[in-house]
Order: sequence, then structure tokens, then C-alpha cells
Amino acid sequence: MRTQKYLSSLILLLSFSFSSFLAFGLESGHSTRTFCVWDPVGAGGPVMRMVRDSTPKALTWGIAWKLEAYTDDKIAANDFKAGKCDAVLLTEIAVREFNGFTGTLGAIGAIPGHTELKTLMATLAKPKAAKLMIEGNYEVAGIVPIGSVFIFVRDRALDSLDKFQGKKMAVLNNDPVGVNMVRKVGGSVVGASLSSFAGFFNNGSVDMIFAPAVAYETMELYKGVGQQGGIISYPLLHTSMQIVIHRDKFPETFGQQMRSYVHSRFDEMATVVKAAEKSIPESNWVSIEPTQRTDYDRFMRESRIALMNDGLYDARALKLMKKVRCHHQPAAGECTSNEE
Repeated sequence: MRTQKYLSSLILLLSFSFSSFLAFGLESGHSTRTFCVWDPVGAGGPVMRMVRDSTPKALTWGIAWKLEAYTDDKIAANDFKAGKCDAVLLTEIAVREFNGFTGTLGAIGAIPGHTELKTLMATLAKPKAAKLMIEGNYEVAGIVPIGSVFIFVRDRALDSLDKFQGKKMAVLNNDPVGVNMVRKVGGSVVGASLSSFAGFFNNGSVDMIFAPAVAYETMELYKGVGQQGGIISYPLLHTSMQIVIHRDKFPETFGQQMRSYVHSRFDEMATVVKAAEKSIPESNWVSIEPTQRTDYDRFMRESRIALMNDGLYDARALKLMKKVRCHHQPAAGECTSNEE
């Protein structure tokens, strides 16, 4: 299937990053470092396979890698926090406990399009942004955008905020931001994991989920969409996977080297993501009226500010993303406000 091909391409691009990650290594001795990788398929999955194929390069730099596969990113995060992993690949949601700044980059409505995303990623890849990547002994060594997140609904009539009341919505790992948002629109929270949320949607246990385009075929979300459902053509946010390391386990320059390398592949990754979105049948997209889009925009902005005030979003990240938006759309009304 075409989307599977696009996902494979994305995984290949990720593997290039991992190859670089493995090759940088430490130059002294043959130290063992554990790299915990989230792969929805597990040890035999495509991400793990790509990482495993790259491990010989690490040996040339004196590093013997011990690879650990996780199908649950929450467990991977817990093991990393406990020191069982020296480096870890996680979803953006799971990264929040290690870096509030990069964990806020997926704030709802904060990055409206590709142009703004490209500016943001270029800014964060610069050395002067390095301090934002570090919290204590944790450092984000790579940010890999994987596309916009959309609302998938089993009934395409659910196209506006006022129609979400009482509807069941899956929230990954009971993420506090997601729980807050669902309750704000009057929805009913259904806790889910990355391995279960697609099944909940496909079998009708929930009325809607939030997912990027690459999940449409790879997680068989077309089954839940069926003939009556659809995908609302409003990008809620941009999401990513992120590499986090224990700083004291790597050379001081490693984090910046890795971030620069990952950013150098941004355009290729963006091409894969765009292709995945275009591969979804046009009939499955649910267009919304300009007035509905205005309602979404207002709701997203008010929600971002509320979540920031509640301590769930990092104010520095929101301020930076607002600067990016206003750089591209200086006439926007929000650009004269100091609320965000």
C-alpha cells in the first residue's frame, strides 16, 4: 500500500539519523551503552531493524550498543528515567517529563503549517538553542517531525466543537493535556495506549481519535472511518518523535551534533509526511467552513493559554512559536497581544 511505502521511507530516514547517532559514539574503549527504541511492532519491527543494521558502525567508535525494543513508549520512558537506558527514542508526549520545552512543541494550534514548522525546526537546531534542549542530566538530541495530527471521526457529521459533547475520545496514556482538552469540549475520556487506541476506534469503543496521516493505513484506521466517518481537515498540532540521552553518558558535543544531523534531513522527512497525507482518499477528508476554522483557532489559542497557566505547557516554547507565527503573519490579531 502507498502509505506503508511512505512509512517505510520515513523509517529509513529515521535510520539515517540513528546511523549517525550510533556512529558518533565515545572514542575511548569499548563501552556499552543501552539504546531503548520505541517500535510499535516490537523487536522485529522496522525501526528496530534499521537501528540493529546500523550497530556495526558504533563499534568503529568504540561503542558496543545494547538495543532494547519497546512497544509501549511509557514503559520505555520509565526505564530510561530509572537509568536502564542511556538513550531512548520516544513520542513527544512521553518526552514531556524529561524536557518541558520540547514536550510543548506539539501544543495545539501553535504551528499552523509547514512553513512555520520549518522555521521552528531551523531555529531549534542552532547552537544558541542548545540550552533549551537540556534539563538537568537529560538532553534532547534530536527532534523528528512526523506530521500534523488530525481528528479521525466515525461519523463525519462530527465536524464542529459543539458536536463533540458527550462523545468518547481516546487519550494516549491519559496524557493530562489530552484529558484537559477532551473535558474542555465536553467529551468523555477513554484512556488508551499506542497499541490499543487504533483498535478502540476501529471497533467503535470511541467516537474519535487524534492521529497523524501515516496512521491511516499502517494502523488500519480506514476500518474505523468506514463509509460514515472521516478526517477533519484541520491540523490540530504537529507531533514528533524525540531522542533523549543521559548527558553524562556521552561526549559534551554529542547532543548538538545529533540535532544538527537530524535537522539536515528535515526536507526529506517533510516530503514523506506530505505524501502520506495526500495518499488518503479525498472523499475521507471532511472540509470545514471558514467560520468553523475561526472557532477552532480561537478555541486552540484560549486552550494553549489555559494549559500554560496550569503548568502543562512551557511558556518559553509558546512564546517562541508565537514569534514564528507572527514572523510569517505579522498582521494577525494575536501579534499585538502579550497573553502568550
